[in-house]
Amino acid sequence: MQLRLAKTADQDAILSIYNKEVEETTNTFDIRPRTRREQRRWFKSHSGAYAAVVADVPKMGVVGFGSLSPYRERPGYTGTAEVSVYIHLQHRGKGVGQELLAFLEKLATQHGFRTLIARISESNEVSHKLFERAGFSLVGVERQVGRKFNRWLDCAIFQKILVDDLGRGVGKS
Repeated sequence: MQLRLAKTADQDAILSIYNKEVEETTNTFDIRPRTRREQRRWFKSHSGAYAAVVADVPKMGVVGFGSLSPYRERPGYTGTAEVSVYIHLQHRGKGVGQELLAFLEKLATQHGFRTLIARISESNEVSHKLFERAGFSLVGVERQVGRKFNRWLDCAIFQKILVDDLGRGVGKS
């Protein structure tokens, strides 16, 4: 498996993985599939410090992707990024998520981010465990902030501080 920055040619695979989550799960609070036009816009916004990355398996193609996104618009939040990881259903439980998350953490550190935040549907216990194994801590739950499939959803907030006040790495990776 090769972990790398996403390329333009990866957009259809990313879109396919993401839209499956939109249509069938509460792993994203999007309620309608992303169009190709929206995917191109998303892709353009995920480069540089806010990168999109893929897990590419020879002869299979992209089996998962992840991204760093701005946490909040206000300038005081520039040291924090939101991290997301999505894995094709047939490739879950094989370490793809762990690899992508570790790769994203390394990129975040290289770009000077201090903290990563993950917002995960509270019912998504598999993702909770993935992020906990990577050293993230549950720091709160937002109650009934999303609505999908005719029910209200809670969102668990996980955080990992990447560097201390002296710029040294902290936590396990």
